[in-house]
Amino acid sequence: MATIEECLGALDRLAENLSGASGELRSTAAPDRSLSCHVTDLDVTFVGHLRDGHLREVRSVEGVPERRAEIALEMTGDDLVALVDGRLNFARAWASGRIRLKAGLRDVLRLRSIL
Repeated sequence: MATIEECLGALDRLAENLSGASGELRSTAAPDRSLSCHVTDLDVTFVGHLRDGHLREVRSVEGVPERRAEIALEMTGDDLVALVDGRLNFARAWASGRIRLKAGLRDVLRLRSIL
């Protein structure tokens, strides 16, 4: 089971991937959206803001926040780490229910291209 520190590290790597994106991929990451990732096995949610191709203002809260983010992910810590490391295919994990995603259709398509 991944620790909170490993999950934060995965989110840092995700932010690095977003900031290092170029061209069309970077413009895909550009929308200004609130983002949350609930790590089910740790019962902690990381909340932040996806802005200008960067994940900013990341903080953790216990449980599920009352207010839902515009892009809300839910998965285990191990799946978060594997997803960011490229060992877990986002589309397959989402289709099988390992990753839950609540977002508008346009955001789903953008996120899929980023991950």
